Amino acid sequence: MSATAQQKTVAPWESNPVRSLVRAFGLLERVMQPYFAQFGITGAQWGILRTLVRAERGGATGLRPTDLSARLLVRPPSISGALDRMERDGLVARDPLATDLRAKRVRLTTLGRQKVAQILNVHERQLRLVLSALADQEQAVLQSLLDRLGAHLEVLASEEDSRRRVVKKTRVHS
Repeated sequence: MSATAQQKTVAPWESNPVRSLVRAFGLLERVMQPYFAQFGITGAQWGILRTLVRAERGGATGLRPTDLSARLLVRPPSISGALDRMERDGLVARDPLATDLRAKRVRLTTLGRQKVAQILNVHERQLRLVLSALADQEQAVLQSLLDRLGAHLEVLASEEDSRRRVVKKTRVHS
């Protein structure tokens, strides 16, 4: 049987690009979690630290938890627990907003900035290790494909969000 014929007989749940992407992501987490653990944080906490640094570089003095969750593409409850631990560890602070004392703004502390600097001192080496199975050109192709897939998924997610809002309005007005 030819390779093409064999591929057609493989069930879609056994081998497809989405499954491979999910598997690679799971393995990436298994590699990166011990790496971040050596700095006393989790991968999720690194995402928060990195997002706050980017916000600072963009001129913001912090972000609301809802803005953090939107930028990280996670639900707000996922952020809350991580922020609690990070605040307890002195990496972030939560300050009331001047315009709404019930709302909070999350900002990096000096210790949080020091933690980011400590990680960034070796982070490039870790990323090179993770991607070392791919040549530079292959990494560029992978980046391009992931960017394109990400843009497509953003459109699909936006359409799904719009559909949910319509369904929710229909239920409310029924």
